[in-house]
Parts: sequence; C-alpha cells; structure tokens
Amino acid sequence: MPDTESRSSHQVSSLFSGGRLTAIPRRTARRDQLLAHLAQTLFEPDRVYSEREVNEALLTVHEDCPALRRFLVVAGLLERTRDGGSYRRAG
Repeated sequence: MPDTESRSSHQVSSLFSGGRLTAIPRRTARRDQLLAHLAQTLFEPDRVYSEREVNEALLTVHEDCPALRRFLVVAGLLERTRDGGSYRRAG
C-alpha cells in the first residue's frame, strides 16, 4: 500500500515546521503516526539508550521530551528497563 504510506508520511511531515514539531497531536491515530516516525528516525534498533540520550534526541524535535518519551513507551515503541535507566527501540 504505497499510497497509504505516502499519505501517512505527508500527514506526519505536516506536523513539523523548520524541522521542529509544532504540537503533539491529541488525536490518537495522528499521534501514533508521529510516534512511529520518531521511533524510526531518532532511535536505532538494537541500541541501548540512557534516559539522557533519549531526552536529547527528542529535544531535537520538541521541548516536551518527557511527554514524547512517555507516549513512546506507552505505545510500545520504546522499551524501558524496570529501573527506568535505559531504553531501546522495540521490535
């Protein structure tokens, strides 16, 4: 379904201005598209990140990195260790 993928990519790109996320979408479907995009573009598979590294990556796109980090974990796109000290991209 390249058409659907292209449409989704366009919808995500419309959330950015000058490389920065203008707002975190409230609508779940739209937010899920954004989160999938962020997980794929900001985090490498099979790499372990400290909380500081996750925050630094998220700060490149939006100032509310705690909210984005929490959304990514809840969505199952980032896995967090029990102690919250390290993260890795799921899948």
